[in-house]
Amino acid sequence: MIPYDQHWTLFLDRDGVLNHRLPGAYVRHWGEWQWEAGVLDVLPALTARFGRTVVVTNQQGIGKGLMSEADLTVLHQRMLARVAAAGARIDGVYHCPDLATVAHHCRKPHPALAQWAQRDFPAIDFARSVMVGDSRTDLQFGRGLGMRTVLIESNPEEVAALREGEADERWASLRAWAQSLVGKD
Repeated sequence: MIPYDQHWTLFLDRDGVLNHRLPGAYVRHWGEWQWEAGVLDVLPALTARFGRTVVVTNQQGIGKGLMSEADLTVLHQRMLARVAAAGARIDGVYHCPDLATVAHHCRKPHPALAQWAQRDFPAIDFARSVMVGDSRTDLQFGRGLGMRTVLIESNPEEVAALREGEADERWASLRAWAQSLVGKD
């Protein structure tokens, strides 16, 4: 097992990792937000282990006109407040509002979100980073930057399509992965 420490950065996808993913839809406001089981219980110990923690998320719902940048800002402020109230921290949240069909978009697996985080936190070393996500694009994002990758198996379609070796680790939930690193409550 990798001895993650304060020299490492934790990159987290949002939907399907921190909160329940809405298949075929988008979490557009706080009333639709539902934390994944146990996330708030393990996040304090998990984020304390890493030097920094950032969320990187594709938010195509903005590009589709289903929500605004302001809506997403309010949602993320509520998320961050709840994380802080639980005793954890997220140092930055980076999102891409682009449609997948837009040329030169910032969507994962494109590295833009990680590059923006590194601009804000120059100490980020991608070789000492881990990407935790629930999709192939999350894994490709991490691999493309030289990160370790952890697949959270909350998205059955993605799990079924994944080839052996595409993820360094596979876990049922963020809680299960975190408990393997920091011990059980």
